[in-house]
Amino acid sequence: MNIFEITLLQPLANGLILFYKLLGGNMGLAIIGFSLVLRFILSPLTKPYLESMKKMKDYAPELEKIKKKHEGDKAKQIQAQSEFYKDKGINPGAGCLPYLLQIVVLIAFFNVFRRVLGSGDIVANFNELLYGPLKFAEDAVVNTKFLYLDVTQPDTFDVGLPFPLPGPFLILAALVQFLSAKITQPYVEAEEAVAKATPEKEDDIQTAMQQSMVYTFPLFTLIIGIQFQSGLVLYWLLFSLYQAFQQYSTSGWGGLTPWLNKLGLLKSESKKKKK
Repeated sequence: MNIFEITLLQPLANGLILFYKLLGGNMGLAIIGFSLVLRFILSPLTKPYLESMKKMKDYAPELEKIKKKHEGDKAKQIQAQSEFYKDKGINPGAGCLPYLLQIVVLIAFFNVFRRVLGSGDIVANFNELLYGPLKFAEDAVVNTKFLYLDVTQPDTFDVGLPFPLPGPFLILAALVQFLSAKITQPYVEAEEAVAKATPEKEDDIQTAMQQSMVYTFPLFTLIIGIQFQSGLVLYWLLFSLYQAFQQYSTSGWGGLTPWLNKLGLLKSESKKKKK
């Protein structure tokens, strides 16, 4: 085995089968259980990102003042923002960390599924990666069914078009990824009107990065989901749900706040203060 297999593929494969055996021999349930535990283990690594996002929300008025002060000079504006970030302990690049972590683990999971569940004898393929106590008997049968899914196959429907249509879990995974990205965006109600009046935000690195992530990651989810096993989509869905919950518990609804206010599902801060 190479370093990648020893450090990532083998632990993931063994963790997956541990949950498979603990949860009654159902691969779908194993993916759900292992994904949640894995996300919990990785949570401390995303703590700097969550703290950075909360600070971005708290200091939004000051950042808006900096942009106004240097409105005609982007170089000075960026320099002033960088100094402000440094002074307040904010890392604008931290917003990428959770997504990069997801992609690294996603790639490793993809390799596990491709190597073990993609073709050939599933039991033999798993046994090449499993530690002794977790190895399957030679005559064992791995249950890959979960609801209507076969986790070794894509979650798609063939309706006679040149390309397959995404299935319910795949659509849900993309939607949750979109909502998760929106929650990640900082939001301060007092600055909403000012933000709407600002025609360009290319100078704000954090804003540009997050705006791109809102749409590119759900699209990425759909693209990979159509091509790869539904087990991978199930993992991605659970990972995104946990991330959205963690972000909400830290700093609220974020970029979803204006939408929820329009639907009457939230009371704005200004209305609360008037009461």
